[in-house]
Amino acid sequence: MSTLRARCPDCRTLTAVALEGGEYECHSCGRTFRAGLVRVPRAWGEDGESMVEAAFLELPYPEAGVVDEDTLTEQTLALACSLPERPLVVGGCCCAHVGAVEALATRVGRLGIVWLDAHGDLNTPESSPSGNAWGMPLRMLIDSDTVAAEDVALVGARNLDPPEEKFIAESGLRLGEERVADALDGVDAVYVAFDCDVLEPDCGVSMFMPEPGGLTPEAAEAVLTEVARHKPVAGLGFSGLAADPQNVAGLARFCQAVGL
Repeated sequence: MSTLRARCPDCRTLTAVALEGGEYECHSCGRTFRAGLVRVPRAWGEDGESMVEAAFLELPYPEAGVVDEDTLTEQTLALACSLPERPLVVGGCCCAHVGAVEALATRVGRLGIVWLDAHGDLNTPESSPSGNAWGMPLRMLIDSDTVAAEDVALVGARNLDPPEEKFIAESGLRLGEERVADALDGVDAVYVAFDCDVLEPDCGVSMFMPEPGGLTPEAAEAVLTEVARHKPVAGLGFSGLAADPQNVAGLARFCQAVGL
């Protein structure tokens, strides 16, 4: 995967070149872009095939690479070693965020995370009811000290396992959109992990694991706008999608909300 040269989504040539500051410019058609797209077509759990296909949605950003490794460890390393300066990551499951966060945490002095998800993603192999790794990535990042729990805001969670609730109560992790500002206080930049099941089902964005009682697209957009108002957005990642081409318009809207 090259982060210096990418495929332009407009003219389809490999002439989009990385510029200082994380932007790309296509030397063929002249268009500029605010981020480089990385596709992660993997789902680390059972029956996640539709999420894998969703990683190839046609988003209007230059494609800097595809990370498709045989193990989660290899995926995380591949992402961390070759991530664009300002990435737009599209999975796959939420494990796609792990390598992105690990890379960005080495580039900024202190990285915060806003994790939008109907689920906590805070299980461990011992506590997980399903054993699916996609229920563990946020806990992986906290337990590895990649980010501090108090620098994380979990927004939209409404289906938490008892061990996850216990961890939230004891760790200092911020819960709810009203705690986003607290999580970002003192950080230098923020990564936004957006699992689309944070949204209300049947809202115009098709998701892998819908949960009732989610955010409207308007409410999610307001959260993203507020995040970008507080701190520089170092990267954005989408996960938990169904492979529906109609999702592209909604995702583009959320990208715009954070300045991408």
